[in-house]
Parts: sequence; structure tokens; C-alpha cells
Amino acid sequence: MENDFEPLVSIIILNYNGGKLLVDCVESIYNSDYKNFEVIIVDNFSKDESHKECKKKFKQVTLINNLENLGYCEGNNVGIRRARGDFLVILNPDTIVEKNWLKEFLVAFNKNGEGLYQPKILVTTQKNMLFSTGNMIQLFGFGFSRAKGEKDNKQFEYDEEVGYASGTCLFTSSKIMKKIGNFDSFLFAFHDDLDLCWRGRLMEIKSYYAHKAIIYHPFEGYSFKWSPFKFFLMERNRLYCLMTHYKRTTYFKILPSLILIEAAVTLFHIKKKMFGVKLKANFDIIKNFKKINARYNTIQSKRKISDREIIKKFSDEISIPPWVVEKSSNNLFNKILVNLSKMSRRII
Repeated sequence: MENDFEPLVSIIILNYNGGKLLVDCVESIYNSDYKNFEVIIVDNFSKDESHKECKKKFKQVTLINNLENLGYCEGNNVGIRRARGDFLVILNPDTIVEKNWLKEFLVAFNKNGEGLYQPKILVTTQKNMLFSTGNMIQLFGFGFSRAKGEKDNKQFEYDEEVGYASGTCLFTSSKIMKKIGNFDSFLFAFHDDLDLCWRGRLMEIKSYYAHKAIIYHPFEGYSFKWSPFKFFLMERNRLYCLMTHYKRTTYFKILPSLILIEAAVTLFHIKKKMFGVKLKANFDIIKNFKKINARYNTIQSKRKISDREIIKKFSDEISIPPWVVEKSSNNLFNKILVNLSKMSRRII
């Protein structure tokens, strides 16, 4: 029976070959000191038995088996549609949660108001290393995790509004999710959380970092590998968000800067031997122009504030980890970004 003082929270975990990590994640959830929740595992056509093992060990789990890999966006939407709770958590299957995480989310929600929230995310194997203390949106559509890879010296021990909440663990109310709309299934994966929170921001729904809600996530570091498919999705989806979230007048004002940024991004792809992937991303945008235009109209119809107001919370620079781009290239790219961003701010 639902406790009047503890609203039901629906925890949605999208799984794809999660292995033991999934079982460990769910086990940590059931060790929470907040008890009024349901766990919904949406399995995206895994080849391993992780979802079955989890259901066997935790019989109270709701297991949904997709007949194909629907991607991050639509996979989570399946779980959202099944959820019964007043609140929702979108949680990665490779995370571990602290006992008081849900209570702290609710405290932050009640203090700061309706919005989209993320926890303090630490590294699973190095609990004094930060993974994310709130994600940031750069003016030209790049997204990044603030303080990723930095030592946790308690420098982010306060709640605050951020650019967007990380999809690694995203907490909100069912009411807010319904108001914004679910994840955009066209994106498939990557930039999905940025897209959701930017859409929310257009509707005056803010994103927050809740520092007392703590979870742990693996950290790839120098073992990180870029796949062509990930390159494609990240770049296509960045362009998609720029074209659907900014007003057309804004987009054309910053178009000269965007063209220069595109040249720099293309050089980056050439260096990574991914030029073909970059071309594919650009052509996919052209191919889906009608769909993008329809999406633009839908998003803009819900707009409540101007782009000038929205970009106040956007960053001029981005944080690129050294295992992705060497320091010299990072510094040069950021110098270009900052100068073009400042120029663009003056005309938006």
C-alpha cells in the first residue's frame, strides 16, 4: 500500500547485456532506506541472461522484454509508459546507489521545486573521483559532464541549477515528464538527456544537481573507445537539437559561427579517421529534414521563454577529457569556441 508520506517512485532500468552489473544495481536499490518504489527492467533484446537472472533473484521486479533493440530513448519510453509512480527515475544498469539516494532526491525536489534532477555521480572503483556533478550545454549544442575525472574535494557540496541532468540517473515527477514529453525516439541514443532537459528549459522547467543523492558509475578513462555508430549518433543528434530547439531567427544569426565550428568538428573527425561518419551524420539530417521541421514546430509551440534567457545557463567552452583529445587541440578548440560563443551571445 502506498504510504501517504512516501510517494511511489518508479525506477526504470534499461538493460542490454548488463551481466552481473545489472544484478548488483538492483540489489543496491532494494537496500535503499526508502521502500515505496517499483523497479521496472526493460530488456532491449539482450543476448545474455542478465535480465532473467535479475527476475529470478528479485521476483518483485517488473520485467519487460523488447523483441528488438529499441535504443536508449524508446527503450526507456516503454518503461515510462508502464510506470505507476508519482515520481520516475531513469537509471543506468551499471550503477550502484547509496541507501538514502531516493530520500535525498525527494528532499531536493521539495526544496527546489518541479524540475529534472541528477545526483552526485562518483566513480565505482575510485569513490573519491567525480563522474558528474551536473551536465552542461555548450552554446553550439555540445554536452559534457562537469568535473568528470576530477578528485572529489567536496567542492560541489550544494544543490544548484545546471545545464541538464545526466541520463545516467535522472529523477523527476511523472507530471513533469508528461508535460515535457518522453524521450525523442528519433535520437535512438546519446544527447537524449540534453534534448529532454533543453525542451524542459523552453517550458521554464529547470534542471538541478542534487548533491546529497549519491550514486556510483564505472569510469572508462583511457580505455574509452569511440565507435563509428556512437560518433554518428552524437554528431547527428547535436545538429538535430540545434535545429529543433533554437528559434529559426536565432539559428540563422549564429549560422556563420556554426559553419566555422562545423569545419573544426570535421577536422576532428578526419583526425579520428571518422570523416565518413561525419558525412553520414550530415546527410541524415538532410534526409530527415521534414521530420526535423515537424519536430521544430512541436517543440516551439510549447516555448515560454526566449533563447536569450535560455543561453544564460549555457557554457561557452566544453570540457574534453585528455583521453578523447590531446591537451593542445583541446585548448585550441576551446579558444575558438569561447570567442565564437561570446560573439553569438551578443546577437541572440
